[in-house]
Amino acid sequence: MVNHVFNTVRTPDNMAAVPDTTPPDGKMQPYIATQGTPRNGRLAGRTIAILATNGVEEVELTEPVAALRQAGAQTVLVSPTHGSIQAMEADVHPTHRYPVDLLVAQAHARNFDGLVLPGGTTSPDHLRMDDDAVRFVREFVQADKPIAAICHGPWTLINANGVRGHRITSWPSLRADLTNAGAHWVDEEVVTDGALVTSRNPHDLKAFCPAIVALFAAAPHHAPQ
Repeated sequence: MVNHVFNTVRTPDNMAAVPDTTPPDGKMQPYIATQGTPRNGRLAGRTIAILATNGVEEVELTEPVAALRQAGAQTVLVSPTHGSIQAMEADVHPTHRYPVDLLVAQAHARNFDGLVLPGGTTSPDHLRMDDDAVRFVREFVQADKPIAAICHGPWTLINANGVRGHRITSWPSLRADLTNAGAHWVDEEVVTDGALVTSRNPHDLKAFCPAIVALFAAAPHHAPQ
């Protein structure tokens, strides 16, 4: 697998919008953040998949990616959508577009050390209806590889049979869905249960981001270099 790096993160000192420029050859030009991935850190050498599509809550995409990159990880934006995806604020306000690194139909968990499922209502709802996206998440579940999900992100985990027996949190409206799927739902800022970390909403990112770095750092390193 070609190890594409998701380079669309805006750091606190780099708030320029991601350019949405498609040249004549149809290839999206990646936006290169002014701060690159550190060569050392707790997650150095690890590759983390970020699974999202149109409608993803922007801050739940960019802040976890920034934290992972700061810890030394490479991140790959995986999506069923070709080209780029539209991020949103509070589900209804379009923000920026982010170039897709890898189509989910071509993605396999064996090439990654972990998975992040950002929220927003629309993105997870589309993902849970996409056979390749569900298959991709299921591969992480079956391999017991670490998964982090925030807000509506656990929706896709339900379809991938990844919540039964887990203590888990989410956006409150998912409580019944998760409970019916066999999870023990709790209303907490961040919950770590085995190879799964979950949080409720963007206000929890200050706890979610350190928790996912710790989760991925503690897991065995699997992805090929």
